[in-house]
Amino acid sequence: MDYRRIPNSLLVGLAVLLVGVGLLASTTGVYDAGRLLRYAPSLFVIIGAWALVTSGFRNVFGPLLLIIGASAAQAVTLGYATWDQVFAFWPLVVIVFGVSLIAGAYKTRRGAPVSDESFMNAYAVFGGNEKRATSPSFRGADAVAAFGGVTLDLRDVKPVDPETPIRVNAVAMFGAVEIIAPRDWNVRFDVLPVLGAAEDSRLRQERTHESVDLVVDGFVAFGGVEVKD
Repeated sequence: MDYRRIPNSLLVGLAVLLVGVGLLASTTGVYDAGRLLRYAPSLFVIIGAWALVTSGFRNVFGPLLLIIGASAAQAVTLGYATWDQVFAFWPLVVIVFGVSLIAGAYKTRRGAPVSDESFMNAYAVFGGNEKRATSPSFRGADAVAAFGGVTLDLRDVKPVDPETPIRVNAVAMFGAVEIIAPRDWNVRFDVLPVLGAAEDSRLRQERTHESVDLVVDGFVAFGGVEVKD
């Protein structure tokens, strides 16, 4: 898989930029973008579908949540539904979240190598969870923080294959996921942010190799995902 593809955060930023330009054109009287803005939610439906497919369906919850929310907004904007009708389906969010957890657990059992510690699941709901990886065959983790915090310490592991980086799927909703990684690792973010942030706060250091050591993907809403040392 080519990890140099367009980041999800860039697509979200471009979509927000386009909406902002349309709003500015309308409010200043330069151009009446009202008809175009009616279809703005469709941009985020496309972004959600893109994130779902390009992640290889590893990142399920965030893209599906974005697709559902944007589709509902589009239906209301076009007059096919009202907000009261849309809110009646809010349990779909809980269902999608449960399906994503089940899919993550199934993926772990199906794809785990011999070592039981090669893949970790870390969940924190209204609390905290700290885990440290030590397996020489460690390949990744699922980290979910909802109104809580998850910390993953990866300083004792290293990628088994330079062509196959360690992958962490992080979901943070009103919470935070912190990943502690060696300073010399090359890290690539592919997080889908919605009113949230994903950042690499490690001190900058000259990289001795070009291969990617860690890929962080997932979804952030009203929270944060941070790689630190």
